[in-house]
Order: sequence, then C-alpha cells, then structure tokens
Amino acid sequence: MKWIFYHLGFLFFTPLMAEEHVAKKSYTLWDAFHMPENIEENGHLIDWLFNYTTIMITLFFIFVVIGIVGFCYFYHHKRHPKALYTYGTKRSQIIFATVIGTAVFFIIDINIVRISNDDFTKVFLNWPDETKEEVIKVEVLAQQWSWNFRLAGKDGVFNTEDDVVSTNDLRLPIGKKVYFQVTSKDVIHSFWIPNARRKVDAIPGRITRMWMKFTKEGKWDIACAEMCGTHHYLMKASLTTYSNEDFKNWLTQAQNHSLAENDRGTQDIYWGWNWN
Repeated sequence: MKWIFYHLGFLFFTPLMAEEHVAKKSYTLWDAFHMPENIEENGHLIDWLFNYTTIMITLFFIFVVIGIVGFCYFYHHKRHPKALYTYGTKRSQIIFATVIGTAVFFIIDINIVRISNDDFTKVFLNWPDETKEEVIKVEVLAQQWSWNFRLAGKDGVFNTEDDVVSTNDLRLPIGKKVYFQVTSKDVIHSFWIPNARRKVDAIPGRITRMWMKFTKEGKWDIACAEMCGTHHYLMKASLTTYSNEDFKNWLTQAQNHSLAENDRGTQDIYWGWNWN
C-alpha cells in the first residue's frame, strides 16, 4: 500500500514543479498521471523501476481485494449461518500461503533489489573520469532555506577569486557529466532535481556526491526533499541548462564578473572546500 500512495504522491505533486506545468493556466487530473519531463541521461532507469514497482504492487493489491470480496460473498451468513473456525494449519492452507508469499518475495522484492543494485553499481557509481572526458564540477552548500552553488573559475581551483558563486541559481551545460559535491551549513537537507529523477542528502560536516548528464535545454526546478524547518516549502532554486556554446559564453561572463566583484575581505563568499 505504501508504494501506491508514494507513487500517487509523486504523480500528483512533482509535476507541479516542472516547467511545462508552470506555464499552464490550469492543472488537470490527466496532467497528474504524467511524471515531470525527464532531462537526465539515466532518468529512464529510475522511471522504469518506479513503474514496475507500482504495477506489481497494484496487481497484488487487486488480488487481495478480490480475495477479500470473494470470501465476504461466499461466506456470507445467509450462505453459512453457522460460522466455521479454522486455524490455517491444514497442509493445503500452508502450501497456498507459502506459494503466495514466495511469489511476492521473489517477483517483487528480490527483483526490485536486483534491478536497483545493477543500476546503482553499473551506472550511478560509475563516477566521471576527468582523464577521459570533460567534467563540470559543482559544490553545493545547503542552508535554511536556500541553495548556494559554486563553480571553479579558469584556474580550476575552488574557493578562489574567480569562482562563480550563486544563490538559488544553477546553470549547467547539456551533454556533459556534472559532478556534484554537497554539504549543509545547518541541518539535513536533500538536493533534488525532479526532472532529473535524482537527489542526494546534504548533511552537516559531511560531503555527499552525485553525478548527472543533462540532455535537454530549459529551466527546471530544484527543491529540498527533506523536512528541514519551518520554511522548508520556500527552499526552491532554479536550474538552467544550456547548449555547450551558450554555457561557455555565460561562464566567461560570470567569471569576468566574479574577478571584478569578488573581494578577499568578504569572507561570506569563500565557503567552498578543496575538491576531493
């Protein structure tokens, strides 16, 4: 049951955060059954597992409901005025319960674990390799109730004068792997990009990691997926994805602006850390 409610919650609430729904004047029930547009290279893996889990749970839920309704009908007091007590200890009853339980365990539980473990180890743990491809690095600092982002400047070193630092405004290219390192200034938050299907906890005193590869240009929402205080609902940021050329142009302008504006005396902007 919890998977059904979780899926319905995902369908009803996360589309509200997607850009394609913001522009609409009205939000229909039909819209609720469409997930936010996937903009990440491996997002389909999460969608597939999510849908498989929901379908399997729904099917077994239907079987259970049919069984309950069937027993209510066939063993109604008008048909069986005298109650029949059973302890479920007959051989046939034990076999039936064992077969059903085993089927649920292997078809749903074990299969979900197998698929998710394969995806996690073969895809999501396949961290970007700078020696083989260009990797965009981003440091993320969460705090009540905003997101702070840092991209290294031309020197490639974090926490220097040419870093591009922003609050609630993240800009990245498509077609390249983006490597995030995330931490928190105060309490536990969760860095979540609904359209990319990915999120990772931001934990005080600890750096967590995640990587993505965006496939579509546009403007998308970033949210906190962890209850983090009274203004948790306001902890929203914006992700803008550009073509490589447009991103390079923006990054050049942002770096020049940083060199002109960043002041060593303003320590608030030097919250970054050495990349590891």
